[in-house]
Amino acid sequence: MQIEVWSDVVCPWCYLGKRRLETALARFPHADRVEVVWRSFQLDPSIPAGRTEATLPALAAKYGASVAQIRAQMGHIEQLAAAEGLDFDLANGVSGNTLLAHQLIHLAAEHGLGAEMKERLLHAHFEERGSVFDVEALVPLAVQVGLAGDEVRAALADGRFLPAVRQDIDTARALGATGVPFFVVDRNYAAAGAQPAQVLLQLLEQAWADSADGGSGQPAG
Repeated sequence: MQIEVWSDVVCPWCYLGKRRLETALARFPHADRVEVVWRSFQLDPSIPAGRTEATLPALAAKYGASVAQIRAQMGHIEQLAAAEGLDFDLANGVSGNTLLAHQLIHLAAEHGLGAEMKERLLHAHFEERGSVFDVEALVPLAVQVGLAGDEVRAALADGRFLPAVRQDIDTARALGATGVPFFVVDRNYAAAGAQPAQVLLQLLEQAWADSADGGSGQPAG
């Protein structure tokens, strides 16, 4: 069974969704037969490469809301994150273009380290309040999960994984994803949003049972 997860490394709901998926898998008796593939999605591809911006005022401007309203929404997400063991400080967060980070995840996946790289980037952004937006910030994180710094620099310089990132984004659109996280099981079952672990577990159980019965389920998209 394959679970594809479209998400962005600056999406707080995506980190919540990752933790909830991990909880669901811990309860799923066939977890050893499950492959999780991390797919690329950009919440805001319009941010110029190399530029960062404070998340709180940027979101207020984007949605036409007050800073106080956005701060209150962030506080709610922080409470949900704390329940999953995550320490968020969203009001003091910084956003930027995540195209390089997604290329790095694809490189890591080629070495069997995609999951480790995804977790390291999320942790760096949300819990260490660090940058995940430029090569100099990304290389040390990549080395920490076991990649070679020289290879990381070369891959991010020549853009060899850009087509894979673009394909992920196009596939998400074709499957009907308008936001993330977006979970797809065997390209037959889909769930949008940071669903509770129990909902994700039910999705896994349904997909597994239908596969055993020879059913095809409901196509995603």
